[in-house]
Amino acid sequence: MAGGAFVDNGVGAKDYPGRLTLYVFLSCVVAATGGLIFGYDIGISGGVTSMDSFLKKFFPSVYEKEQANKDTNQYCKFDSQLLTTFTSSLYLAALISSFFAATVTRVFGRKWSMFGGGITFLLGAALNGFAENVLMLIFGRILLGIGVGFANQSVPVYLSEMAPARLRGMLNIGFQLMITIGILAANLINYGTSKIKGGWGWRVSLALAAVPAGIITLGSLFLPDTPNSLIDRGHDEAARKMLTRIRGTDEIDEEYNDLVAASNDSKLVEHPWANILRPKYRAQLTMAIMIPFFQQLTGINVIMFYAPVLFKTIGFGSDAALISAVITGLVNVFATLVSVFTVDKFGRRKLFLQGGSQMLVCQIIVGTLIAIKLGTSGEGTFGKTYAGFLVAFICLYVAGFAWSWGPLGWLVPSEIFPLEIRSAGQSINVSVNMLFTFIIAQAFLAMLCHFKFGLFYFFGGWVFIMTTFIAFFLPETKNVPIEEMILVWKAHWFWGRYIADSDIHVGKNYEMANGKAKNVDV
Repeated sequence: MAGGAFVDNGVGAKDYPGRLTLYVFLSCVVAATGGLIFGYDIGISGGVTSMDSFLKKFFPSVYEKEQANKDTNQYCKFDSQLLTTFTSSLYLAALISSFFAATVTRVFGRKWSMFGGGITFLLGAALNGFAENVLMLIFGRILLGIGVGFANQSVPVYLSEMAPARLRGMLNIGFQLMITIGILAANLINYGTSKIKGGWGWRVSLALAAVPAGIITLGSLFLPDTPNSLIDRGHDEAARKMLTRIRGTDEIDEEYNDLVAASNDSKLVEHPWANILRPKYRAQLTMAIMIPFFQQLTGINVIMFYAPVLFKTIGFGSDAALISAVITGLVNVFATLVSVFTVDKFGRRKLFLQGGSQMLVCQIIVGTLIAIKLGTSGEGTFGKTYAGFLVAFICLYVAGFAWSWGPLGWLVPSEIFPLEIRSAGQSINVSVNMLFTFIIAQAFLAMLCHFKFGLFYFFGGWVFIMTTFIAFFLPETKNVPIEEMILVWKAHWFWGRYIADSDIHVGKNYEMANGKAKNVDV
């Protein structure tokens, strides 16, 4: 194949022929709706646990203590570890289930893992909506967590495998876009159900989780398997036909051969969990741990999890708190759309670095604005104009996250793993994400009480560290076919030392030459 019709990524990887077909676009949209269940739960939990009728029924002791707590300190509001444990228990269930989801995703395919996640989340929503005691409520939370674990494990991998390399970022970020839509929908629903007379609004909020669960459950039944998964499970001819269909061209031999080479490598791996510890996967393993770890330490969950609590804490009324949460939710959705249309043009690194810088500046300003009014005593109030400035900078912070660490925290780990350890790698990504989501949710109110306005400086410090980490250790992955990602790591100044030439079994038509792609006639 002569000529130079490929994208030079500077690492020896090529872009395969093909275009974005309607079939791929619709498949990716349907699969991305798996993000709705995660987003809906993030948004719904904080609102429901602040409803008096919910607390009276399931946590009467918490309700009584909350009513008795008349402390005017704006930093140290009533902190119930019991309540936050209930809320964040879902994330522990998701953490554990993601390891089982890895096996299901690898053995049965990505779509059945999505289906399992949807059906389990559906059962959890029904249990919670009709809950009569704490046991039903907690069992429902566990089922919700299992559903989230399965969906978060399989959806990003599915999207990265189905998408053409040059549009993988855009299509994968559909998952994060659905998460933000789920959060916004939950905030709006909480606002409406909190107005219901009779004290059963919380049931509506919890039961409506069945809607996003139903969408991904039914949708997954109509999804095609990815060619990567079909080849890995021994359906070579079906994979070739699927690849032809999703690329919209018959010129799929190069991509097909790379998929087969990747599958052959994966079949030599009996124990992916042990194999992932080998030096040649050092870069991918580091990213699968550090990116979700850093994503949670951006402080975004301080804003999104407890948006109603946070705005109430800094002096807003009850209604104003929910309205402010809806405003930040809207910013989240529209800023995520920015990344959808820019990630494959500007690349992952530029969005990471710009978003990180924007978040850092906003966190310093928000912390300082709160310090000026509340000091270390926590005594004080905010005027309307002052509060408006506070909300503006919080929204700028959310926007910075929404076009950087939000979507890229799911995109990058899902696209960097070779097939033989992809399911295991994505499980590590999900489990680290869920573990630190749990820890931050559990510790937030106590940290706010002790750190006071310094909490924003604390997370700002972490944003500085993570932005520096990206600048030095994450290479650009845009336009690189997913099965040729090893060439990116081989060309990197730091990670290349862990990868031997004998470890590279893809991209045979292109050779490395001074870190640049070289087109070779064959």
